[in-house]
Amino acid sequence: MEPLTPSPKPSIKELGLDLMTLSRFQLWVTLFLPFGFFVLYFLFAANDYWIPAVLCTMALSFTTYGSTSHDLVHENLKLNKTLNAAFLSVLELLCFRSGHAYKLSHLYHHKRFPHEDDVEGAASRMSLGRTLVEGVIFQFKIYFWALVQSKGKKFHTLILVEGVSVLALVAFCIYSAQYTSIFLVYMFLMIAGSWIIPLVTSYLVHTPQGANELKQTRLFRGTFFSAIAFNHLFHLEHHLYPMVPHKNWPRLAGRLDAYFRKEGIEPLEVKF
Repeated sequence: MEPLTPSPKPSIKELGLDLMTLSRFQLWVTLFLPFGFFVLYFLFAANDYWIPAVLCTMALSFTTYGSTSHDLVHENLKLNKTLNAAFLSVLELLCFRSGHAYKLSHLYHHKRFPHEDDVEGAASRMSLGRTLVEGVIFQFKIYFWALVQSKGKKFHTLILVEGVSVLALVAFCIYSAQYTSIFLVYMFLMIAGSWIIPLVTSYLVHTPQGANELKQTRLFRGTFFSAIAFNHLFHLEHHLYPMVPHKNWPRLAGRLDAYFRKEGIEPLEVKF
């Protein structure tokens, strides 16, 4: 019979405290790469280079929710709390999202998955078709969930301000359409880009029926998954060690391979 409780995982100290540290260059790239893609979109769009402009919005979505904003949610970049909160709010507003609604829902996901009250992980229990529908309503869903959960607590006012700011940005983009389409197109691209979040961050990477925490999140390995996800498909490793910033996930994965083999965790891998 499959054991319900796995062997104790290695401590972060045993794996190496260097996993929690970024070089100054890595930190600057993490923080400012999304802003670079934001600026490049408008430079390309203003000169009618629409293919690279669209690619920039895709890169911006990827480098916020799944990378920089994700690190800011976990506060693992070692910024002071005020600066961390400011970066999280601004970066997510560039994508028409509330950074602190994301923070509340994501930290709750880490605490509660696979329970049914985990709003972020809900798509892991849905069909593919229902997950695609979930993508369209997902930001509204976590925003209003966060408003209720935060009432009378930390972040409530900030989440309200972020929501109003998103509405103001939407209004500006619509108003600007009488002069230029650049802002309206940007808005539609960024909002549509958020629709795949439940598919990528919940449906594809989780197995909520698993017997324990090692079986409830898929383990990915190999060149194929590394290439298509730009070295970001380390979801099991992240669940086990959320204090490790995303740039150190590949090193964390390498140091955990022996533990996973010992526990009989078979990775998903595409071999050619």
